[in-house]
Amino acid sequence: MTGIGTIINVACIVGGGAVGLTAGRLVPERVQEGLLRATGVAVTFIGLSGALAGMLTAGEGGSLVSGGSVLVVASLALGTLVGELLGISTWFERLGAWLKRVSGNSENARFMDALLTATFTVCIGAMAVVGSIQDGILGDWSTLALKGVLDALIVAAMAASMGVGCLFSALPVAVLQGGVTLLARAIEPLMTDAALANLSTVGSILIFCVGVNLVRPRTFDTANMLPAIVVAVALAFV
Repeated sequence: MTGIGTIINVACIVGGGAVGLTAGRLVPERVQEGLLRATGVAVTFIGLSGALAGMLTAGEGGSLVSGGSVLVVASLALGTLVGELLGISTWFERLGAWLKRVSGNSENARFMDALLTATFTVCIGAMAVVGSIQDGILGDWSTLALKGVLDALIVAAMAASMGVGCLFSALPVAVLQGGVTLLARAIEPLMTDAALANLSTVGSILIFCVGVNLVRPRTFDTANMLPAIVVAVALAFV
């Protein structure tokens, strides 16, 4: 059945978030804050490792050689410029405000930050795109199932410290991955090895920014940086 991978991924996010939310109610606020910082450090290193994997290669004698600097600078600069001009963060804020209202969480001050932080963490990355294409063309949902397990662990930790907003990150995942699955045959020619490598590198940098925001809130406006991923894929064809 096409799309089952996204269904599994969404179920894992909701399940992991529910477990984290329940656990969060059993621990004092100071423990929640400590868990939030720990999650931030973990997400930061997840993003950092992915970025370095794309930018560092083994040279002669086993030495490390850096590369991809132009890709990173161009993608982030152009992407952020586009994002700022379009005001993408405003779109997300409106979506978050609507979800906050219809879900009965109008009094939850952390709902928006929880939603956006969890959404950017679980939506950005090559795994979501590759897994969705595999699901759409081959009916192979194994990659998205693995991503679902990883997402469940991350969202559980976030929900324990940030609250119910993290569970609603399942909605953007359903829309994004479901859309890619439906358009898989049209998108597949664009997802060359170079394009996926670029997407993974720049996407990992954005995940790193999400992690920093968990430790030092509002350091980066990650929403307005999202077009950098599109720029990174486009640069693979230049």
